[in-house]
Amino acid sequence: MSVSTVIAALACVLGTLAVHIVCRSLYPVYMSQLRLLRGPPSPSFFYGHVNIACKAGNSTITQHWIARYGTNVPCRWLCRIPCLWTADPVVIRHVLCSDKYVKPLEARISAAQIIGDGKRYSLDRNRLSPAFGASQIRDLMHIFVHKSAELREIWADEIYKSGGCARINAMDGLQKLTLDAISLAGFGLDLKALNKNGESNEIDEAFCEIFSAVPPVTIYRVMMDWLPFLDFFPDERTEKIRRARAVIRRIGIGLIREKKAAIRREVDIGNGVLDKKDLPGKDLLTLLIKANMASNLADSQRLTDEEVLSRDFLVAGHESTTITTAWCLFALTQNLNIQQKLREELLGVPTDSLTMDDLALLPYLDRVVRETLRLYTPVVFTLRAAAEDDVIPLSEPIVDRHGKAQHEIPIAAGNRVIISILEPHHSKAIWGDDALEFRPERWDNPPEAASSIPSVWGNVLAFAAGPHSCIGYRFAIAEIKAVLFTLVRSFVFELGVAPEDVTAVGMLTQRPALKSEPAVGPQLPLLIRPYLHSASS
Repeated sequence: MSVSTVIAALACVLGTLAVHIVCRSLYPVYMSQLRLLRGPPSPSFFYGHVNIACKAGNSTITQHWIARYGTNVPCRWLCRIPCLWTADPVVIRHVLCSDKYVKPLEARISAAQIIGDGKRYSLDRNRLSPAFGASQIRDLMHIFVHKSAELREIWADEIYKSGGCARINAMDGLQKLTLDAISLAGFGLDLKALNKNGESNEIDEAFCEIFSAVPPVTIYRVMMDWLPFLDFFPDERTEKIRRARAVIRRIGIGLIREKKAAIRREVDIGNGVLDKKDLPGKDLLTLLIKANMASNLADSQRLTDEEVLSRDFLVAGHESTTITTAWCLFALTQNLNIQQKLREELLGVPTDSLTMDDLALLPYLDRVVRETLRLYTPVVFTLRAAAEDDVIPLSEPIVDRHGKAQHEIPIAAGNRVIISILEPHHSKAIWGDDALEFRPERWDNPPEAASSIPSVWGNVLAFAAGPHSCIGYRFAIAEIKAVLFTLVRSFVFELGVAPEDVTAVGMLTQRPALKSEPAVGPQLPLLIRPYLHSASS
């Protein structure tokens, strides 16, 4: 037998084996029972329904889906992989609270392009959870208050220079405020992104590059996210993200090394033993480093400096808090009576130095924040993939393509589930006919149906639920409240453009922007003037 014949036979065997492996792994995914359910036709062979189901501002389309197919809609993910889009609270609870569902590869890869690979998340969560407790957030309140006061003074100067009323892009100042606050609380580092001279720094510029524009979903971009080593000709946005990540990595690694050296100097380790209980230091990075250096931690659980740097609490907190606060200010411009009612409550606090105890005495502020997170939730959807075959219960039966009622949905391992966060928040079946109105008073007596929404706080999905819920939700709520407390007490806000010009942009998050200026990216122009106390007050 000739060598060429042997090679040909070997190639045939290997090819057959490869085809068998691919078919064995993909066949169950594509032949999932989801294909038997009624749903909208796929608008694209490659993109499927991704650009419809996952893009901010497309709620009209998804509401049409609900009206026609119900709250559980079979659709197509990338490469026409069958997936389930759902706004059903029962399904959402089942998926989010189960360890059978994980973030799929494409979601982890996309996140890693910006913040690094998020390995061993559950280990980090156990180490970081104590840092996000109520008592720890209490110790951080002075940071939120101080940075809010800095923004107040910067805006006051702009108002003075403008003769009593200034047109200000609120997104810019809020982004710098939240970046400063979370870098102080998370890293123990004051970036001074907020400053009266308008000067920027490397980290500030890096985050502006990352979040300045909404990246389109293209075949090329998806393939390069999956196979970055083939990205020989990166587009402009990819180059910006790479430069930004290089800056964040350089500064972050340097900071980690400085903190590790300081820990070794400051802690009396005796015979070289550092126990997990020896955790002085308030910022989250110091806590994680010390837990990672503990001698009673298994080597398999230790993170490298790169893995420590890749923890995403900095990026996630910075983005979502900025967006939520901006949308709250927008809502207050559209409801001036609510703005004034909130202001009157806030002015009842006799000091600018807000504490956690003070927050407990501000119920209307709490309702305003809850209503903002309901109506203008910063994250539009979250994505999960079934790690194994499963059967999902439904809140009500659905009719398949054959006219048969189905009370549950079989899911194959690998099928994606797109969990809509926005639609349950806007559901009239849950919230009533005024579901699309900004009405904080609804939280005085929330509808019973709202209890069906899985949540870690306030019957809203903004912070998700289950084992992968947002670990820093207390942090975010306290910061948002501190910012609103400081700004609404001091200023009157009006919208700087026509309300119909304001829209939401983004694939995962919904950021305020202007229809008339799409190239500018996220922005929220406000007319801001000082609040003048009446003589009687």
